[in-house]
Amino acid sequence: MIPNILSIAGSDPSGGAGIQADLKAIGANGGYGMAAITALTVQNTQGVRGAELVAPALVADQIRAIREDIRIDAVKIGMLGSAAIVEAVAGALAGLDAPVVLDPVMVAKGGDRLLAEEAVAALSAHLMPMAAAITPNLPEAADLLGRPEAQDRFGMEAQAEALLALGPRAVLLKGGHLSGSDSPDLLLDPTGRVWFEGPRIDSPNTHGTGCTLSSALATWLARTGEMRPAAEAARTYTRAAIMGAAALSVGHGHGPTDHFFALRNLPV
Repeated sequence: MIPNILSIAGSDPSGGAGIQADLKAIGANGGYGMAAITALTVQNTQGVRGAELVAPALVADQIRAIREDIRIDAVKIGMLGSAAIVEAVAGALAGLDAPVVLDPVMVAKGGDRLLAEEAVAALSAHLMPMAAAITPNLPEAADLLGRPEAQDRFGMEAQAEALLALGPRAVLLKGGHLSGSDSPDLLLDPTGRVWFEGPRIDSPNTHGTGCTLSSALATWLARTGEMRPAAEAARTYTRAAIMGAAALSVGHGHGPTDHFFALRNLPV
C-alpha cells in the first residue's frame, strides 16, 4: 500500500524547499504527498525577501479536512513561523496514530529567520513530545537548547541527548555544519546511537536539503515502521539528490537538489 504523507510547511515559489520540496521527496520515495500550508514566502535561490503567515485557524482547518477524509500514515512538519501556528498544529494533530517527523525550521539558508524567537518554547512544549523524530541541523539544535553550536562529535552527542530529553522518540542531528571534509549525521534514540558517515559533498545545490531529508524520513517511516533503516534510506536519498543536482541549472544562489535524479536516465 502506498503511504499517505502529510506535509505541514511553508511554500517556496522557487521550488527547492518547503512544501514543493516535500511533495517531490515524498513522491520520489514512494509516498503520496499531501500539504497543509503555513506560510507564503517570497524567495528564490538567493534568499528570502518576505513571508506572510497563514492564520492559525486556517492551518488547523486544512489539517482537519485531510484527517476527516484521508488516512494519514506519517506527518512531516517544517516551517511554522509563530507560536500560535505551533499550538494550532499540535491541536489539529492530537490523537493521530501516525509518526510525526519535526524539522525545526528556524533560519533559512541565507540567514533569514523563519521562526519567531518566542515560538521556540512553544515548539519544545507542544510538538517535540509528539515527534517520532526531530531533524535539526547544528544551529537549530543550539537554538532549541539555548546553547552554543556544537563544534565536534562530542558536542553533537551531548546536544542530541539534551534534545532527546525534551520528548521526541529519536533525534537525527545533522552534522553538515562541522568543519572538515566529512559530513557525519547522528541518530540517537533510547536504544543507542548510530553515526552515519560520509564525505562532504562539494556542491552549491543544497537549498531545501533539510526539507528533503525530513520528508523522505517520514515516508520511509510510514513504509518500514523502523527508525534506523528509515533514517539510512532518507539520508542515502538526500545525498544522491544533492549529487544529482549537478545536472540542474536553477538560479544563481544555493541551487535545489534534484529530487527526481533517478528518473533522468529513463528512456523517452
